[in-house]
Amino acid sequence: MSARFATAAVTSREGDRVTTLELFFDLAFVFAFTQLSRLMAQQHDALGILQALVILALLWWAWTSYGWLTNIAHADRGVVRVAMIVGMTAMFVAGLVVLEAYDDPPDGLVGPLVFVGAYLVARMTHAIVFVWLAEPSLRRRTLLTVTLSVIPSGALLVVGALLGGTWQLWLTIAAVAIEPIVSAKTSVGVAWPVRSTAHFTERHGLIVILALGESILGIGTGAATEPISVGILGGVILSMLICIALWWAYFTRLSGEAEHALLVVPATDRGRTATAAYTYLHLLLVAGIVLAALGLEVAMAHIETPDPLGLFGAAALGGGAACYLAGTAAFARRLLGTWNVARLAIATLFVAVVPVLGMLAPLAALAGVVALLIALFAAERFAPSAAGRRGPRGVTAGSRDRSHSS
Repeated sequence: MSARFATAAVTSREGDRVTTLELFFDLAFVFAFTQLSRLMAQQHDALGILQALVILALLWWAWTSYGWLTNIAHADRGVVRVAMIVGMTAMFVAGLVVLEAYDDPPDGLVGPLVFVGAYLVARMTHAIVFVWLAEPSLRRRTLLTVTLSVIPSGALLVVGALLGGTWQLWLTIAAVAIEPIVSAKTSVGVAWPVRSTAHFTERHGLIVILALGESILGIGTGAATEPISVGILGGVILSMLICIALWWAYFTRLSGEAEHALLVVPATDRGRTATAAYTYLHLLLVAGIVLAALGLEVAMAHIETPDPLGLFGAAALGGGAACYLAGTAAFARRLLGTWNVARLAIATLFVAVVPVLGMLAPLAALAGVVALLIALFAAERFAPSAAGRRGPRGVTAGSRDRSHSS
């Protein structure tokens, strides 16, 4: 390790865990996630959902970039700590103006430019530190990857913010698409290091649990504004059961099995596997939570009325659950080597029954979602654990056990 690296940061090692600064950092992003729910509710149409999901993808690329940085070096030491504080502050500002990211109000600063500026401050801060702390053998490739992703996407975002309207949406979508494309192209033949598998997997698990926690806060905040009643009490209980089911689908078996599977992937392939399973596929999980939270908020807002939930709330609720379950199934396929057919089937069913959920009263719609999730877990209860079957690149449960016992 070079003297410059030693004074700038503390290198991460296998077994390192997530720091409190990283949890603090995540709160800024989770706040932005809640603002996305408000943006979708405010627009109340398919365009609003698309706009919010595009911003979510931008926020996700920023979050994952810092996730990789803190896997290289400790988040609460040296220059990385400075980068985390700057990035956290910038992303909080970005979250604060999410509602103005596409539609600039007449007074105050130009909302779209403030959002883009804050986002680029976070990304440029990360880029400088990430390249600086990269391994000497990978520094040139790291610089290429960062340059080809941040500069073109940043230019598209600035131009989109200036043009506004439909142009802004399309240019923002193009900026979002650049990130995974550049990463995939520049990573060919490169063994990106995962210095601590435990840290990397825990980091992604915590952003999922924090997003679920914010969903619960949203439910409670809405319910607490009205006098308690049988309808509100029933809606809160059913909404909580849905959030618990989403937690259960990821944390009871899947997250632990996935961490063990990633740990036994050869070091030369671990970075690519982690990128696919966590950097890319976990976006589906967070998107599912954000959409489901919107559906829960819509349902709770009309929980005591006999009127139908409506297609908008039903699409958010059913589509969010489907996106989350499909994401966990794809995640399991990438790391554990098998498809969870039950989850794919229930995810498909959630999409199919959206019109039906829309015709039901909010309380009945929530009960229907809970019933489908219970049916899923009942089916999985009698299915063998995915860890007992083939893992990534043919790794089996037995070989994992031997690896940990050695």
